[in-house]
Amino acid sequence: MVNYNAGLFGYDIGDAVRFTSLNPYKLLVTGRVKHYISAFGEHVIGKEVDEAMQKAAALHNVEVTEYTVAPQVNPPEGGLPYHEWLVEFESAPQDPVAFARDLDQAMTEQNIYYKDLIEGRILQPLVIRTLQKGSFIEYMKSQGKLGGQNKVPRLTNGRKLADALLKKE
Repeated sequence: MVNYNAGLFGYDIGDAVRFTSLNPYKLLVTGRVKHYISAFGEHVIGKEVDEAMQKAAALHNVEVTEYTVAPQVNPPEGGLPYHEWLVEFESAPQDPVAFARDLDQAMTEQNIYYKDLIEGRILQPLVIRTLQKGSFIEYMKSQGKLGGQNKVPRLTNGRKLADALLKKE
């Protein structure tokens, strides 16, 4: 929320921010307030998934075109629930299993609640689904949201986006 200094009006910008300095005031936009996952109490935010993906991608020398993350509460294959990462690679990892392991490790370093759920065997480690090139562009086009002012949500607390992307595969 941004307020006028006299408090006469306010505007909800919808961005999550972090102060980098209090004197002078400086802030950094770290993501959108509505983009999060907390289906299991893990409170994962965009900054955490972005930093984890950057770390894993650098470690494995891969390029990611686009990705989104959604909870899989009732896995069709059975077993524990998990976070499902739908990823479109420009250059895919040579060892997808090691990439997923390192991405999950980076997530546990970013978010203590996620780490506790993994270690407590409430969640299984994340699962990566590789999408065909152009999947995200096609999805955004189908939603009438293709263009620079529209971005694919990094995180959703539901399955609408993930299921739509997987249906096209």
